[in-house]
Amino acid sequence: MKIFNKTLIAVSVALVSTQTMAAGFQINAQSATGIGRAFAGDAVIADNASVLSRNPAAMALFDEKQLSMGLTYADVQVEVQDVFVNSNLGELHFGNVDDGAEAKVIPNFYYVSPVNDKFAYGVAMFSNFGTGTDTTELSNNIAMGAIPAPIDLLGKTEVTTINFNLSASYRINDNFSVGAGLDVIYGSGTLTRGGAMPTGADPVHVELVDVDADGIAFGGIVGAVYEINADNRFGVSYRFSPEFTADGTVMFAGTDYQEINIPLPDIFQVAGFHQLTDTFALHYTAQMTTWGDFHEITVTDPAEAQLKKYAWDDSWLFSVGGTYTLTDKWTLRAGYMFDQGVVGEVSSISIPDSDRQWYTMGATYNLSKHTSLDFGIAFVRGEETNLTEQSSVLGLVGNLNPALGDDLSTVHATTTSNATYYSIQYNYKF
Repeated sequence: MKIFNKTLIAVSVALVSTQTMAAGFQINAQSATGIGRAFAGDAVIADNASVLSRNPAAMALFDEKQLSMGLTYADVQVEVQDVFVNSNLGELHFGNVDDGAEAKVIPNFYYVSPVNDKFAYGVAMFSNFGTGTDTTELSNNIAMGAIPAPIDLLGKTEVTTINFNLSASYRINDNFSVGAGLDVIYGSGTLTRGGAMPTGADPVHVELVDVDADGIAFGGIVGAVYEINADNRFGVSYRFSPEFTADGTVMFAGTDYQEINIPLPDIFQVAGFHQLTDTFALHYTAQMTTWGDFHEITVTDPAEAQLKKYAWDDSWLFSVGGTYTLTDKWTLRAGYMFDQGVVGEVSSISIPDSDRQWYTMGATYNLSKHTSLDFGIAFVRGEETNLTEQSSVLGLVGNLNPALGDDLSTVHATTTSNATYYSIQYNYKF
């Protein structure tokens, strides 16, 4: 049965615009202390300079210069199991991906400097967004010798961002402080979609999408801190994220474009901290990310085209943690976070998403009066998710071969996404 020819391949390239990219790629790995307490209270605790990643107003709580820098090793496990479609010939299976993600090392750097009892400034480097999955190994599988895998859904997706931040804070009175900052965001991304297409003889490899681009965008953050007293305080912040435009190699549907445009979501959070005894503190955070703003990805120059339209939902995370001062040398912490998934009606094989549970612990060891080391570990567990996604390539196969059935374009899969974060951080008080 000769289903495919060069004309079909060309038409498949033209149809790939509906299924090229997916996202839900926020990172929570800005510090070892934050990881150790599931980022509970991170916008107001201000126990080291990494608070700058969450709330610039919290710099008003510092009375001496501080430096923090660290690394987080993110061991991410993504499984994509039992990729199949239904047909009149029965279920057509295309295989599994047991390890669809790569481990990443995520650096951070923070410096806070009080100028006087009113003003402080700080600089920081960290990341808020990033992802990496690879389902390329499925893209060359051909069912029954004639039905290609959903190659418009399969390939490599990698996004990396670095946020350079300059912030300032101002103490209005003993209870209330405000802050603001400028974000300069560098981002790079790689996206490939393609695979084997049977032609009646040997399969032909087809590249549907090939993106390798980078760029710079600008955002900002504002925040406030309210101190009831020395043991109880609240913090709030709002980070304004830009629409990110990247330049480079952008090949889509047989046309070379100059730019790819990706809207990034804003981040709002509120946090509380309460020193309940001399040795124990309770803290918590509620954070909303406006993934509903992530409505489409487009390419531009020489013309504008929509890569994909999205139906993501705004998402919330809620975390609670505790800090226990064991001795003058050791401080222990632990936390729990519920992290809501972003996927609404549109799911994706390329970046699986679900609600996640975070179980975390960490510690600080004081090397001296001025130096300390932080350690954090987080076990992040997602849910097993049965998803469906529409493939334009298989939809075309079904249209050309009605005997295969009218549901060939609906791709089914079971996905699981888990992670373990290991983090270390060095702090210095001047």
